[in-house]
Amino acid sequence: ICDLSLPCCADEGSLSSTKCPQISGVRVQLEMQALWQQFDQLGTEMIVTKAGRRMFPTFQVRISGMDPSAEYVLLMDFIPVDSKRYRYAFHSSSWLVAGRADVAAPSRMHFHPDSPARGAQWMKQTVSFDSLKLTNNLLDDNGHMILNSMHRYQPRFHVVYVDPAPNSHLNAYKNFCSFSFPETRFMAVTAYQNHRITQLKIASNPFAKGFRTTDPQACTCPLPPSPLLLGPCRVIMRQPVCQGSKEAKCFE
Repeated sequence: ICDLSLPCCADEGSLSSTKCPQISGVRVQLEMQALWQQFDQLGTEMIVTKAGRRMFPTFQVRISGMDPSAEYVLLMDFIPVDSKRYRYAFHSSSWLVAGRADVAAPSRMHFHPDSPARGAQWMKQTVSFDSLKLTNNLLDDNGHMILNSMHRYQPRFHVVYVDPAPNSHLNAYKNFCSFSFPETRFMAVTAYQNHRITQLKIASNPFAKGFRTTDPQACTCPLPPSPLLLGPCRVIMRQPVCQGSKEAKCFE
């Protein structure tokens, strides 16, 4: 169990002394940003199933600013955007508040299976969470991310420096940083509600060829590169995160 309960982003005035050198310079750039923005403009939806469903677009990032010789662990989780439950109004093609949020699903986090790895390895290629799956099964024992349908979520990405120093746990708050990209927010659903989301998924997902018509809507968005795999773990997360659009910086 990883407990990253301390703040990532410090208050202004204490920025220079909060994060260790191996973390303070880390920058993260969202891959396929244009595609994420297309979905975000329509109101991104992600399918959740009992067995688990992969995300599309896939969450992928490029990392820079790491210490090439230091070791890092990469993690990812999802947090509710608000405390509301929603329903889709087909007559107006919009999402409406339907009430208070359901009881929060068990908190989980996925870590990259190559973790820990040196900064040089992480920075040389795109880091992809391709095999991460979303489920609405509260009793899931496969390590999938448990989400409530008809609730909005924000993906978060975390970089943790593996500090070899004795008693490094005493300075754990200096050794990690978190990033979020607002355009990756989505509504968890058991079936797509907005037909325009369905059309864009079919047009831009290389694995949805069987659903395409002979005259699909054109989509010039880049398709995801070959991904790396992902594994799960449990984690307690309560810290605020740094946000960005094209490139995010975690302020130390």
